Amino acid sequence: MAVEIRPARSNDVDALADIENAAFTTDRISKTSFRRLIASRSASVLVADGGGRIDGYCVVLFRAGNRQARLYSIAVRPGNGKTGLGRSLLYAAEQAAAARSCDALRLEVRQDNARGIRLYDMNGFRLTGVRPGYYADGRDALLYEKQLGRLNAGTASVKGEHGRQ
Repeated sequence: MAVEIRPARSNDVDALADIENAAFTTDRISKTSFRRLIASRSASVLVADGGGRIDGYCVVLFRAGNRQARLYSIAVRPGNGKTGLGRSLLYAAEQAAAARSCDALRLEVRQDNARGIRLYDMNGFRLTGVRPGYYADGRDALLYEKQLGRLNAGTASVKGEHGRQ
């Protein structure tokens, strides 16, 4: 089944919150925060739409005058693991950052999130540090970064079909 990666809309908030609550046990994004992020010019909220069902999302944050974007969150609905959907969302996040002329995409990931760490390691991100006690439960965050120079050289597009980006 084809999945379109597209900008989130306000009517996606319930699905985004459902994914968030199923994927994370702490540090969750609220519906109110999702609404604000969708409306914000300093954020790009992208969803994986499988024909009316939202199966994943990513949130990329931007700061005026800063050429480094931040992957604030990325999640896939449980049951959609190992389908490449996380990789497609990550690539869409990179494209969104490149479209805003960002040179790099940075992120934090929980030290115990083996699946996330593997995703970033396999997709060209490099470990740049550790932020002790970053998460609400006291867990450390691993800091990752990817240079986006090659993406900036071409045309960046957010829309696409899962597996064909």
